[in-house]
Amino acid sequence: MPSLPNVFLVDDDASVRRALARLLKSAGHQVQTFASAREFLVTNADTEEAACLVLDVRMPGLTGIDLQRELQTMNRNLPIVFITGHGDIPMSVRAMKAGAVDFLQKPVKDKDLLKAIEQSLARAVRNRSEREEIDQIRQRVESLTPRELEVMALVVTGMLNKQIAFKLGTVEKTIKVHRARVMDKMDVDSIADLVRVAEKIGIPPEKKQ
Repeated sequence: MPSLPNVFLVDDDASVRRALARLLKSAGHQVQTFASAREFLVTNADTEEAACLVLDVRMPGLTGIDLQRELQTMNRNLPIVFITGHGDIPMSVRAMKAGAVDFLQKPVKDKDLLKAIEQSLARAVRNRSEREEIDQIRQRVESLTPRELEVMALVVTGMLNKQIAFKLGTVEKTIKVHRARVMDKMDVDSIADLVRVAEKIGIPPEKKQ
């Protein structure tokens, strides 16, 4: 059976950690607790599992907002629910703009926290699914020959076979062969599908001049 999604709980107040951990476990979540943002970074360098972070804002040393920035720098796409006893509107706006799922005031209502965590875990599952799809697409791209990659890059711009042949200094029949191999290796049935997967790995169709 697949493991349950993790809820990482970071708060410097031991009583808060214990209370929230009990709540989350009673709701069926798998919980790991940390007394500081630095401890979280040190002991949880990375994970491929779907997970979310329940994060206190004001902590000694590295704050919750600091940790959010650090995770972004590390390209860790981890959904965050902030909790604070000292939050203000500008802080919550910054946190939400930076991708936080919610910003809750202490004492946190059980139903509000559980709802925010469910939303976070749903986002985490979507994020993991998208990462897996992108990894698969990149593996397929790596299977292309240099010429096939050139042909793919031109096909997704909307160019016709004869236009691609002219640009690459070859004949249309050769381009048709390359194009068919690209479609097969990329596991797509239409040009629209090819464009879609190309966009997912940062190859958007170019606009015609």
